[in-house]
Amino acid sequence: MTPLVRSVRSADTLTRDALAVLQPGFTGTTAPDWLLRRLGEGLVSVGLFGRNVADPAQLAALTGRLRAEREELIVAIDEEGGDVTRLEVRGGSSFPGNHALGAVDDTALTRAVAREIGRRLADCGINLNWAPSADVNSNPGNPVIGVRSFGADPQLVARHTAAYVEGLQSAGVAACTKHFPGHGDTAVDSHHDLPRIAADLPTLQERELVPFRAAVAAGTRAVMSAHILLPALDGEHPATLSPAALHGLLRAPATEGGLGFDGLIVTDGMEMQAISATYGIERGSVLALAAGSDAICVGGGLADEDIVLRLRDALVRAVRDGELPEQRLADAAARVRALAGRIRSADVGEEPAPAPGIGLTAARRALRLTAAGPYAPLAGPAYVAAFTPLANIAVGDETPWGVAAELARLLPGTETATCTAEAAAAAGTAALVDGLLTAAAGRRLVAVVRDVHRHPWMAEALRTLLAARPDTAVVEMGVPQAPPQGALHLATHGAARVCAQAAAEALTDRRLSPGDC
Repeated sequence: MTPLVRSVRSADTLTRDALAVLQPGFTGTTAPDWLLRRLGEGLVSVGLFGRNVADPAQLAALTGRLRAEREELIVAIDEEGGDVTRLEVRGGSSFPGNHALGAVDDTALTRAVAREIGRRLADCGINLNWAPSADVNSNPGNPVIGVRSFGADPQLVARHTAAYVEGLQSAGVAACTKHFPGHGDTAVDSHHDLPRIAADLPTLQERELVPFRAAVAAGTRAVMSAHILLPALDGEHPATLSPAALHGLLRAPATEGGLGFDGLIVTDGMEMQAISATYGIERGSVLALAAGSDAICVGGGLADEDIVLRLRDALVRAVRDGELPEQRLADAAARVRALAGRIRSADVGEEPAPAPGIGLTAARRALRLTAAGPYAPLAGPAYVAAFTPLANIAVGDETPWGVAAELARLLPGTETATCTAEAAAAAGTAALVDGLLTAAAGRRLVAVVRDVHRHPWMAEALRTLLAARPDTAVVEMGVPQAPPQGALHLATHGAARVCAQAAAEALTDRRLSPGDC
């Protein structure tokens, strides 16, 4: 009978370990029964998204209910601040993102902003943040990083990544620095396809890896891998599935050219097309664990019990079939449980004091103004033309952007029109702009763009509009790569709500009252 007892015990251990390495999501603002049940069976982590958030009180109640089932629990969220926000997904972030903080280049400010983000997360019961982005935005055409990066200079990105990690973790929230080994030189969004970075190993060491070394030195609790192919490291597997990238580079000691990271390695979302379309989610998850990942992030798109059971069973089956060493799964599960225990008992020292208004202060400091000549501030209702690109999946299309709402607070009666690539193609640029001029009816015009350098249709429409109305003010809310245009050009370095507030203040030469912030 002894072998039978051992087999049953082994099966139970395997199942619990397989559940432990998953970071799944769910739908709704309350915890579903299936999720609570799996917490009792060994699940250690839960990922939250904008769909799970109504307000801070609801969120605190939700995380409290989850911890009633499992006290040592990792509750993770993607709260970068700036364009990528889940706490304020329907209203826009109270904090500028990385690009704005990099533009200011005050590490004390970055540390303070991250600490305040951490304080708000901790108050809601969240203890792991899938942030910061440590990507060096070396390719200005990057469709998915952009303003999520502190900038294009590796040293600048490194010092602000370290400051963000320190600030966030000083509030008791673990940082998950991403997207290792660096997603900044890609021209493809890994949500849709597998990007390839052609840089050689010396370039990676001198550029992409510099901020990750700084994050490790600052004590980041976790690192998130990227679904990108780097032939200099591994010509076959993307980093998330590559032993050379994870075990051989991220884990390797510094004496061997590695980063010596001993914390939790988390995958980027496994349902992203860079993995799922090539390997399938189950196979990809097995390969990720075998390569050195410890936690499988899934739930942004697939968020039900079925995906949890599919991945659990795939991992157990891989161990039994000899594709995944049992000890590798056990070690990964142990790392997850260790982090859950560590951040539960973390001594953060003095509880962070609230820092109201720090986000708007940072956004004001990040604003860059270029005037073609004397520019009179807006004094009456304006007309805002928002040239709107398709939002990438990381940002999502729920979060509002632009300056019209903030301008309307200061100048009631301000109106706006949204212009898209589809509208420009259907009507033609000249007709689109004529429509804007007619609707503006002589009012002052404000054109709002986002990464105009990446969108030829947007650049053409803006040129046409400025030719007809050279007194137009232009607000660039993406990466300000294109030369400044317009009677007044404002670069906000991001599209967070506070960036819009800072721009509205500059356009009107008025400051919003504290109650409006």
